[in-house]
Amino acid sequence: MNAPLCPKSVKNVCRLGLGTWALGGGSDWGETPARDFQEVLAFALENGIELIDTSPIYGWGAAEKFLGDQLKKHRQQVLLATKCGISRNGGRPDHDLRAQSIIAQCEQSLQQLQTDYIDLYQIHWPDPKVPLEVAAEALLKLKEQGKIRAVGVCNFSLDLLKKISRLMAVESLQNPLSLLRPHQQEELSFCAEQNISFIAYGVLEGGILSAKYRQMPNFRRCDARRYFYKYYYGPEFSIAQQTAARVAQVAAQKGVAPSAVALAWALTQEKVGAVLVGARNAYQLRQNISALSVTFTPQEKEFLLYG
Repeated sequence: MNAPLCPKSVKNVCRLGLGTWALGGGSDWGETPARDFQEVLAFALENGIELIDTSPIYGWGAAEKFLGDQLKKHRQQVLLATKCGISRNGGRPDHDLRAQSIIAQCEQSLQQLQTDYIDLYQIHWPDPKVPLEVAAEALLKLKEQGKIRAVGVCNFSLDLLKKISRLMAVESLQNPLSLLRPHQQEELSFCAEQNISFIAYGVLEGGILSAKYRQMPNFRRCDARRYFYKYYYGPEFSIAQQTAARVAQVAAQKGVAPSAVALAWALTQEKVGAVLVGARNAYQLRQNISALSVTFTPQEKEFLLYG
């Protein structure tokens, strides 16, 4: 398989991308039937979604392996993004940006994805134990070898983003952004100045902004909605419910699903390059894709944030 002469970039693909954490299943989200995964991916490709974002820790390789099987005939059609920087330590995830680990993680992802190049290779999380210079050197080596086409970072503070941008060219910053966490203005401004694409994730905060939770759910301790998102229990749940109610009100007025409104809000934020959407089935993805056609008045945007 040969890499295209003009590789895709986050800057020239559909502004909605498919995130595959939930589709990886495992203890984080529970198992996803293979048929549902196939239908989600097929629907995404049929409707112009070109950015597919994954990670080797999603289902500990399950998401990458499935994408590798399903994208054989569509490899040139997509911008395939995966990540490095988290390894398995005694069955638990641990930060790991050592040079030899990055190289090994990349080789594993290439094998699991059944491809000889990765369009966008992202540092998943900073590693406080390893200097960024070490990670940057390894990533530049992979880029020189043609195994990765571009480098991105995730969950980076502005200071860390500035630091790594001095070490190498950075294509993208993937950080959380939602109506419950709208504060990324400094990062967005820096990205615009440096021609770095901002990829928003967590826009639905694990699904709570889809307005489907009327009561505080009782998730398993290892469920991602319990340990990664803070809005499913305690006082934060009430705060999220107030925002979700406003989202549902605007959605009813526009005749779309609440999830489409929450996603559209992120899409309309100035300087946001792309928004990742997750879905457990094609029906959910269909609702999410309708975000591309939703527009707001300034008053509606103000209402969504503040009521």
